Amino acid sequence: MPVSEHPMQALAAFLPDNTFHSVVNYIHHYKVHLTISKQRKSVLGDYRHAGWGGNHRISVNGNLNKYEFLITLLHELAHLLTYEQFKHKVDAHGKEWKKHYSLLLVDFVQQKVFPADIEKALQKSIINPSATANGETELLLVLRKYDPVKKDGHHPIIEVPEGALFATDNGKIFRKGPRRRKRFECVEVKTGLRYTFSPVTEVKVIPEG
Repeated sequence: MPVSEHPMQALAAFLPDNTFHSVVNYIHHYKVHLTISKQRKSVLGDYRHAGWGGNHRISVNGNLNKYEFLITLLHELAHLLTYEQFKHKVDAHGKEWKKHYSLLLVDFVQQKVFPADIEKALQKSIINPSATANGETELLLVLRKYDPVKKDGHHPIIEVPEGALFATDNGKIFRKGPRRRKRFECVEVKTGLRYTFSPVTEVKVIPEG
């Protein structure tokens, strides 16, 4: 995966205003090797604990808006803090990680670095953080409003009417079906195969008639 290494000052361009020094304090204190990665569809960020004599390693996708970048970075920092305290003795997204992540979120929320709508959506994450971003649909929908580049004519699938046709970025056409727990079950028109989509997947609605 192609990546680009950034000196600390360059990191400021990826962060919300007035958060740079707080973030860098964590990075320096815990000797984190931070990498800004190109877009990865499967993950927004990643943490690797320090090997013998090495540094902790965190990577965060560089295509995220500033607020999502910070939240993803805090998610990964929570893994670091959990590893520092418990090593491999606890679950990756267990109560120990949730506690550290919640405390980090509270710290930055109290600094008033998030817009009011993001701050409100973060309250659920603070109370009971989700292991993955896809588990926090409300937060992701709010964060998408702050993406600097928006796809013309695209909408989160949760906003698409049930039964409507939509196209994905790879050109496949689906008909939206019902919600099954956290995801929507949709049928590919050409093959009849069923697929499930996250509520925040952005698709292009196809008018009928």
